[in-house]
Amino acid sequence: MTDAQEKSAPVDRETMGPFDEVEVSGVRPYVDLGSIKLIPREGLNLRLEVEDGTGRVVAAALDFRGSTLQVQPFAAARNAGLWGEIRAQLSDQVIQQGGEVSEVSSVLGPELICRVPVSTPNGPGFQDVRFVGVDGPRWFLRGVIAGPAAVDAEQGAAMLELFRGIVVVRGQSPLPPKELLPLKVPAQASGSAQAR
Repeated sequence: MTDAQEKSAPVDRETMGPFDEVEVSGVRPYVDLGSIKLIPREGLNLRLEVEDGTGRVVAAALDFRGSTLQVQPFAAARNAGLWGEIRAQLSDQVIQQGGEVSEVSSVLGPELICRVPVSTPNGPGFQDVRFVGVDGPRWFLRGVIAGPAAVDAEQGAAMLELFRGIVVVRGQSPLPPKELLPLKVPAQASGSAQAR
């Protein structure tokens, strides 16, 4: 198995998250988004990102303390990880766009800190973004952190805590690796969860 295929996850993932559904009790009041569940917390605003044309929910964006954590769960093989390969692809994409990438280590393992070119009202500029990922049992969870938490250690730690609180519901259906796991609008959707 090459480095790109090795699973990348914190050694304490099973007890500190992100969790597989079999690792948590059903007692907590989770917000159910289908393949992921979130712990509601004060000040957390949930937005669902919907694909144009199909209406399919493709990501959940968690706005918290002035920053955003976008999460996507993917199917993965039981014994091989995706984060090594995806990290390399993301790094190549950012560099091809004229951005900057550095790989660092956090409580989750390897992650990417990037400066990505963006268009602003004042012309071309850069946005700081952090890419995090964890390989779980038969799933991979990717997170993209934007806003102050992408560069500020204290705010970044709060976003990593949010990411680690996520529960992934893989399901039993056979799916090819890298297939986006189905997300849905929560049944108790209110003003705190909106699709865009």
